[in-house]
Amino acid sequence: MTASDASPVHAGAPRDTRDVADAVRDADASRTGLRIRAGGTWMEAGTPVAPGLRTLDVGALRGIVEYVPGDLTLTARASTTLAEIDEATRPHAQWLPLDPFAAPGATLGATLATASWGPLSGSIGLPRDLTIGLEFVDGRGIVVRGGGRVVKNVAGFDLVRLTVGAWGTLGIITEVSVRLRARPPRECTLALDAPRAPEALAPLLRTLRDAPLTPLALELVDGALARRLDVGNEATILVRLAGNDAALAAQRTLVESLGITHEVPTECWGRLQGSLPPGAYTIRASRRPSELAALWHDLGRCVAVIPGAYRQATLERGIVRLIVPADAALALHGQLAGLAERWHLIGEQLPAESWGLLPGEANARLASNVRQAFDPRHLLNPGLVTPASTA
Repeated sequence: MTASDASPVHAGAPRDTRDVADAVRDADASRTGLRIRAGGTWMEAGTPVAPGLRTLDVGALRGIVEYVPGDLTLTARASTTLAEIDEATRPHAQWLPLDPFAAPGATLGATLATASWGPLSGSIGLPRDLTIGLEFVDGRGIVVRGGGRVVKNVAGFDLVRLTVGAWGTLGIITEVSVRLRARPPRECTLALDAPRAPEALAPLLRTLRDAPLTPLALELVDGALARRLDVGNEATILVRLAGNDAALAAQRTLVESLGITHEVPTECWGRLQGSLPPGAYTIRASRRPSELAALWHDLGRCVAVIPGAYRQATLERGIVRLIVPADAALALHGQLAGLAERWHLIGEQLPAESWGLLPGEANARLASNVRQAFDPRHLLNPGLVTPASTA
């Protein structure tokens, strides 16, 4: 089911947290499940939601509530876009380094709800690492606050980490406080040729991991994606460097000593973030970083038999992403079972019939019990993360 199939809960969308709480209590009274949306950029991701839901559009919960440049902290309502935050922090030489894949217009709330990350995560951290507090409305219509608006908070149960990545199944995020970083004064991106043979790629990746480099991002893209990004025609390692002039020059010299390199425009990172074709399916495969070259080549064999498919790898996280056009769903389905036997797979967007080929989450029972505490009737995005059911 997509958002367009559903009707709004209210004639008017919620304007504030109290409206959201009222809407959830109304849904609770009528035993009606809710499909939560704001920017609508993630609606096709995750396991299929239950049918017959109503959409609760929280897109009006937008705007920066508080920004304290001296503390490197910012609080914003959940549907504020990452672009709006970037525009506000840029004059102070600060930024919020969240760069989720396939979501150029991503909102802050959706990025945290899905815990989506991009190439910067290898050096700066995951969304939960940048979140210091949030407010949400749980499945009973109760407003809950975890963390705070400053970096130093009292100890206690970490509701922030529990909620980030819960896909809105524990509560509807309405406001978020994040820590910012100083924006690098200089940066450049080098494209380093990647060997085709695994026995040559593996030592290069090991050298990159062990080198005294502090890159913002290390991303391996295959030839098909390199052409989309206009950085070359063959498999390439994109190295994003940052710092002052001296640090940048030293790191650049080191990278150039590792093989054939050329500088590419930093705009390639924006093109990478927006490179996912509409309706495409994606999975992430992972293993130990030392096995990344083998994983890369194994997925390369899939790419060879799936028309239009391509790969990218975030080197510092040891993860390869396989992207498949929507019209090649059948070919992807035929490859999934074999891949799941060899690698740890996480589905991002898949055909509905393919989810059953992935192994169940080891902590599914724990997740179900946690959900029972916050959303006992499974009203919020039922089916997403835990099986749909109603109390």
